[in-house]
Amino acid sequence: MKRFLQVFFKLEQQKTNVKTEVVAGIVTFMTMAYIIVVNPAILAAAGIPRGPSMVATILAACFGTLIMGIYAKRPFAMAPYMGENAFIAFTVVNVLGYSWQTALGAVFIGGVLFTILTLAGLRKWLAEAIPLSLKYSFAVGIGLFITFIGLNEAGIVSLGVPGAPVKVGNLTSPAALVAIFAFILIGILMVRRVKGSILIGILGATFLAFLVGVAKVPERWVSLPPSLGPLFLKLDIRGALTWGFFSVILTLFVLDFVDTIGTLIGCSARAGFLDERGNLPQIEKPMLADSLATMFGALVGTSTTGTYIESAAGIEEGGRTGLTSVVVAVLFLIALFFAPFFTAVPSQAYGPALIIVGLLMLSPVTKINFADYTEVIPAFAVVVLMSFTYNIGIGMTGGFVLYPFFKIVSGRAREVHPGLWVLGIFSLLFFIFYPY
Repeated sequence: MKRFLQVFFKLEQQKTNVKTEVVAGIVTFMTMAYIIVVNPAILAAAGIPRGPSMVATILAACFGTLIMGIYAKRPFAMAPYMGENAFIAFTVVNVLGYSWQTALGAVFIGGVLFTILTLAGLRKWLAEAIPLSLKYSFAVGIGLFITFIGLNEAGIVSLGVPGAPVKVGNLTSPAALVAIFAFILIGILMVRRVKGSILIGILGATFLAFLVGVAKVPERWVSLPPSLGPLFLKLDIRGALTWGFFSVILTLFVLDFVDTIGTLIGCSARAGFLDERGNLPQIEKPMLADSLATMFGALVGTSTTGTYIESAAGIEEGGRTGLTSVVVAVLFLIALFFAPFFTAVPSQAYGPALIIVGLLMLSPVTKINFADYTEVIPAFAVVVLMSFTYNIGIGMTGGFVLYPFFKIVSGRAREVHPGLWVLGIFSLLFFIFYPY
């Protein structure tokens, strides 16, 4: 079996081994297992029942990640996107007044469109049109975005008041002290070059949280999953195919496209997968996995599914092949029956891990040409908008608009790839039609 895995996933070629890939898969899963609880909680605001929604979340994550591992053979995990789920729940349903069934219909339509564009080679063409400076900024922006998520989840940073949107958390509280302990523990282990340092830090902080009462030890560790019946095949495609729903479909389409591109390129830059031109070889394979996962997710009853930025945690642990993704998929499947155990890991345990991962993703900033303002201004906009709007898609679309603009005003429009003009136009439409 071990030899089969080595050959199938080409572990030796990537200078890795089964043990490293398994540990990387566990780390990735631990840093994103929160989605099992958080996604249903957000979608509940749209009227989607939590129990079936949890099952749909797990199945979508398992399906997409398994395709990513076996077909694309990349160490990227997939699950319903944060951001898109909130957009559906709070904007599409609660503000615009559409049903969650119609919203899922729009998600499915987006998946179909992406599948067609991927098979036609257009998504690859558009991805390769993105200049290097923007690609590097994606990695940096995602790194700061992950850091901000980690700081908030850990309780080190909390919501403030108008005029001061964020503030320092109560660092003397038991919860914050557990988070600080986790951060320092992971840091010490990394300095000492200990393998599995992120996973050890997460588990160590989890047990400490149990001991001091920050987190509750689950009363039971195993449970049967709820029925998927209330959500399975309940999407309303016909209702989504109306002119009034155009802005919703466009928004979901652009957000999914840029989130996927940004995560793939950002994580690949850190893993060393990009070629000399900054492109990810065979990028159409993970893109197709993303498209199919989105369609599948809509069918089982959840929001847009795509590549997760937490994949970077597993990459930092040495994950380099699809075996990492297969491990994540298996753990998600197990989580159907062990949800009480996996959801017992507190945010104070995995939040510091995300902070560390964010730190490690900042290095590409040194590759951006700060002497060329037509390159650095759009790149800067990507980084700050990703971080301060709490939305990867907003940052990327901002970059796609500003890059060609500054090339035009500098008289260097010929440097813009034709595909980037397409991305710039779609991004501009995104900002015009976005249902603010």
